[in-house]
Amino acid sequence: MHTVTANGASIPALGFGTFRMPGAEVLKIVPHALKVGFRHVDTAQIYGNEAEVGDAIATSGVARGDIFLTTKVWVENYKHDAFHASVDESLKKLKTDYVDLLLLHWPNEAVSLAEQIGALNAVKEAGKVRHIGVSNFNTHLMAESVKLSKAPIVTNQIEYHPYLNQDIVIAAARKAGIAVTGYYGMADGKVFTDPVLKDIAARHGKSVAQIVLRWLVQQDDVIALSKTVGKARAAENFAIFDFALSADDMAAIHGLAKANGRIVSPDGLAPVWDEAA
Repeated sequence: MHTVTANGASIPALGFGTFRMPGAEVLKIVPHALKVGFRHVDTAQIYGNEAEVGDAIATSGVARGDIFLTTKVWVENYKHDAFHASVDESLKKLKTDYVDLLLLHWPNEAVSLAEQIGALNAVKEAGKVRHIGVSNFNTHLMAESVKLSKAPIVTNQIEYHPYLNQDIVIAAARKAGIAVTGYYGMADGKVFTDPVLKDIAARHGKSVAQIVLRWLVQQDDVIALSKTVGKARAAENFAIFDFALSADDMAAIHGLAKANGRIVSPDGLAPVWDEAA
């Protein structure tokens, strides 16, 4: 495992995500993920599983201080008072007095960005969160967040996989010292039948999932979220630090990007996305 340093935060480059993971699955797989070596766990208020994530960490045998824990405030909680109450509720569910990273989950024009960023800073100043960031922000919103924030923004968590070119967002983030955390790395399963990825995997003696995760973390300032409910797959997904992709491999995977590669763009939440160069 290696870490990504971003504006003062040291973040494990490979995280374990819990999106669309029912509580019972969280209780089964998160302790196992921690056992095989994961030290970065990602959840969110809207996932409805913070309590189970908290239970899983508490019973895992891994010290809380050794785990980088991320959660996200849902868009309906962005007004100042609701924001603070929601963070207190998240901490209670997660059975901890702080989270390592707190993100704004999606943009929400109904509440000023200044109020959102102000609330993030306030809970950080109160010691409830170690670091703050954003999720699903375009370059304009990311830049505005940096201007408005007293504390450094450490990551922008965005959809990122071989079929979606995110060079513009990554370049802007890097210039500001911000890491990019990529979710949906497996492109909703599309990567598993891709002949280019299957060929690279065969040549390295690795799975397609391992190749994609390695492609993500081998990029500077990029963090990858891995998600699975299978114990064998969790161990496999963690085993990506004993090999490297060649420059040709990296280029071939980047070359899979398509103009219509974006998968996640919900109406009423998604901003105007940056167009790929």
